[in-house]
Amino acid sequence: MALSISAVVLLAIVVFLLVRKSGLKAGHAVVCMLLGFYLASSSIAPTIKEFTTNVAGMIGGLKF
Repeated sequence: MALSISAVVLLAIVVFLLVRKSGLKAGHAVVCMLLGFYLASSSIAPTIKEFTTNVAGMIGGLKF
């Protein structure tokens, strides 16, 4: 059975858990979110996308 989940949903869950359980302040989460938006519009965005795609492919290729 293959489970497919969006990286955005996964990261949103991680941030929610960090805010609730680890003491991450909401202001810090907002700053991280804004950094993500600015990185997405920068010239480094294609490199980041390629890296995350490759990592996801490697994780997806693991056999248990």
